[in-house]
Amino acid sequence: MIVSGVVSVLLFLCAATGVSGFEVSTSKGDVQVRENEGVDLTCSYTADFGPNARLEWKFHDLKGSQIYVVYNGKPTGSYSTRVTMYGGSNLRFSQVTRKDTGDYSCEVSHSSQFREARVKLTVLVPPSAPMCRIPSSVTTSRKAMLSCHDADGSPPSKYKWYKDGVLLPADPSKISGFKNATYKLNSDNGNLEFPSSTKMDSGQYFCEAFNEAGPPQRCKAVKMEIRDLNTGGIVAGVIVALLLVALLVFGVWYAKKKGFLPKKSESKPKANVVYQHTSSNGGGDDDDEDGEFKQKSSFVV
Repeated sequence: MIVSGVVSVLLFLCAATGVSGFEVSTSKGDVQVRENEGVDLTCSYTADFGPNARLEWKFHDLKGSQIYVVYNGKPTGSYSTRVTMYGGSNLRFSQVTRKDTGDYSCEVSHSSQFREARVKLTVLVPPSAPMCRIPSSVTTSRKAMLSCHDADGSPPSKYKWYKDGVLLPADPSKISGFKNATYKLNSDNGNLEFPSSTKMDSGQYFCEAFNEAGPPQRCKAVKMEIRDLNTGGIVAGVIVALLLVALLVFGVWYAKKKGFLPKKSESKPKANVVYQHTSSNGGGDDDDEDGEFKQKSSFVV
């Protein structure tokens, strides 16, 4: 009896304060809108907190970061020129851009209680002509990678590849006419890979980007040719290189033999320098008839 009485009192207090079954919800959790158009994001909560409730809107972009859209009841930053609140908790965009794609959380708190509801907003942008990278020539048995990317489509574009105007199935093993195909196609990132290319892979290729926002777009078709390794050309190149080296060696030898190349200069000994001393007196030995004194030894410098 005591326990049931306590429970009854608690239920009565919760009902009296208006916090029993406190929930936050949205009438539409997945919203799509075309770029440059307006859109409403709805939010409601069951409890009646009056002016004491705290409500905020936050934006979570595709990269994982978050910013306030509404703080203290007012739109923030760049949102202030194109976002308004209506009905107390709903969010209205007068115009959206592709950068607005992401998740929006409506957060309501009162005292120690906190609840939120999330709305996924996708701004629809048609794909643009994708950028394709297609090699013009690949050696047999080598890996060939073809890539395709569209930077504008929202939601992100998916991709198809065509060879000679024929659509390549994403899983060739399931189509009888493509069971011998060895390619790998990723429709999410646009890569078409040939792990070991063969002559049968030669052809004209182009890629197509598509989403639900608008018509698909294609890149220009490019011919990819699979060629055998030119062993004859490699052998011929090696022979020509060897002949050139032999011709160069013979030319140097012949020029040296004929004396066309300068010889190494030989070092010559330095000449002796003789110092002579002239005597100031007239006398001298019999050998010095001119009255001059000649030094008998020489000094080499």
